[in-house]
Amino acid sequence: MIRVIAFAVFAAVSAAAHALQASDDRGVAISLGRPAWRIVTLAPHLAEIAFAAGAGSRLAGVSSFSRHPAEAERLPVVASYGRVDIERLIALRPDLVLAWRSGNSTLQIDRLERIGIRVFVTEVRALADIPRIVRLVGALAGSAAVAEARAGEFENEIAILRKRHAGERRVAVFLEIWHTPMLTVNGAHLISDTLRLCGGRNVFAAAKTLTPLVSREQMLHTQPEAIVTGGFGSESPQAWRGLKPVSAVRNRRIYAIDPDWLHAQGPHVLQGVRALCERLELARN
Repeated sequence: MIRVIAFAVFAAVSAAAHALQASDDRGVAISLGRPAWRIVTLAPHLAEIAFAAGAGSRLAGVSSFSRHPAEAERLPVVASYGRVDIERLIALRPDLVLAWRSGNSTLQIDRLERIGIRVFVTEVRALADIPRIVRLVGALAGSAAVAEARAGEFENEIAILRKRHAGERRVAVFLEIWHTPMLTVNGAHLISDTLRLCGGRNVFAAAKTLTPLVSREQMLHTQPEAIVTGGFGSESPQAWRGLKPVSAVRNRRIYAIDPDWLHAQGPHVLQGVRALCERLELARN
């Protein structure tokens, strides 16, 4: 009987230890002796992901513009526009920092690690990355069951939308993330993955940089059928004066989507996915 109890305890300890190990998107393995209790996030979407993973009550600090969920807005801010206030962060005594690979300075991440703070670095490039990272954060925070449930809900919603739009005619789309100067995204960006799900084709998918500048000549050459923009006046036909030969402008297929939805990298990006799919339906008709 004693052997049975000892084996059960050993198995439970081993399972817990395994659950507190994860590799980040740099390939760096993080191993915690106990669930992360004081977590700091260095990008808005990481705060949202932490809440989705069941670790919201563990957040000690966030970055500016952390608005999802509303509770994140009440937490101390230790980072803004990718820059981290190292002294303020240290004062919060975190046992885990969640960082954004393409949005946070490598030098600052290195500095945090040199003083002994564990940093878990991730990158969202596809919709599938969001539930993946939710699960990883849940594993490190000891809230794997909550994280699994939320990740599964997100995946189910995406699967339904993917199935609904699988047979649609593909629409050539220009995804505008800034109007002056005109900026777009290439095929490796999260918004491009969303566009593919909705049955769209990014006309600048082959661009070498993640967020390339776009010229008038390139717009005339690619001839998008639809333009999707974050708004701020660029949904108006007047904002595209001189580009009347472009199909999307000529036919007034210019659609604005709230950038808080369209550019999101946390679970509420589902609002942006639904909105984008609806706009492409309009473009097909």
